Amino acid sequence: MVRVFVVNSGSSSIKYQLVDVVSEKVVLSGLLERLGQPGGDAADHESGMRVVLDRLGSEAASIAAVGHRVVHGGSVFTAPVVIDDAVEAGIQTVSALAPLHNPANLAGIRAARLALPSVPHVAVFDTAFHQSMPAAAATYAIDRAVSAEHGIRRYGFHGTSHQFVAGRAAALLGRPLASLKLIVLHLGNGSSAAAIDGGRSIDTSMGLTPLAGLVMGTRSGDVDPGVLLHLQRAGLSGAEVDALLNSRSGLLGLAGSADMRDVTAAAAAGDADAELALDVWAHRIRHYVGAYLAQLGGLDAVVFTAGIGENAADLRARALDGLGHLGLAIDADRNGAPSREARVISPEGAPVAVLVVPTNEELAIAQAAAALVA
Repeated sequence: MVRVFVVNSGSSSIKYQLVDVVSEKVVLSGLLERLGQPGGDAADHESGMRVVLDRLGSEAASIAAVGHRVVHGGSVFTAPVVIDDAVEAGIQTVSALAPLHNPANLAGIRAARLALPSVPHVAVFDTAFHQSMPAAAATYAIDRAVSAEHGIRRYGFHGTSHQFVAGRAAALLGRPLASLKLIVLHLGNGSSAAAIDGGRSIDTSMGLTPLAGLVMGTRSGDVDPGVLLHLQRAGLSGAEVDALLNSRSGLLGLAGSADMRDVTAAAAAGDADAELALDVWAHRIRHYVGAYLAQLGGLDAVVFTAGIGENAADLRARALDGLGHLGLAIDADRNGAPSREARVISPEGAPVAVLVVPTNEELAIAQAAAALVA
């Protein structure tokens, strides 16, 4: 029995799980919300962590390590790392690249290290898996001195999920991960695509920030950078453009709701805006599938994961519609059969497999932490 306490700290929340790495079972889980707000679960992260320990009770004694999700590792952190004061300082240094996430992650780290000082703490970075991208994929074509000064490059996100799902896809196919060329589609409120060759990320749709790439719940995904300049010349401030692209775009901006279930229901009822939103959403996915097939030089499987990818059969079919010439097809019966298990949804004998593989980022963080401190 090896138990890892997994902490995902937000600006006003602490999400946690106690995971048995051997059995892959969740022993205990919970969520503290509205930290520091009236009626919230705690006054701050430090007092919130004490509440969590009270909830853990005697189970706290079984914790072998604490695994922390950290959104951005910059170019400094390319793998999970045991946290000490120097690592904390390093995470703080790259926080300018993720000002909405890293400071909150750090608050959770500091609170947990105070509450559990006798066990090792491990930081697992969303960006780390994508550090294997070649320079051609990671480099933006802007002035090199400006890029170097400000740390501007493609970092990618959802790396913990992409890596976990790629491993599970290989197991489902009964083939070594090192032999596979995969496109993983992590489709949820936040969405990204990754091209994975032999277990290594060679390209991904998110960039310097999680704003780039696919159409998401409230994020625009790819836009012409000139749009930002045009809006600023029209009088919008930088903060207003930021809010527009991150909080008022994507499905919300196109269809009036960030919830894909609402959008699909509206489209089914004849709402033209919702139907267009779904078309734009699927068009962007097909764009990346085609691009990554070219980058990989072949393809063994497309893998759907995360909330939409795992649960919305109709949207999986829409996303790959018209790609039969690439060997991509979905069997309607397999796709529509309810299941929470990893499964193949392409027709028997299809040249490229299409899979649904549930992600489990908490388990992946727990496994990474346990492996590092073993």
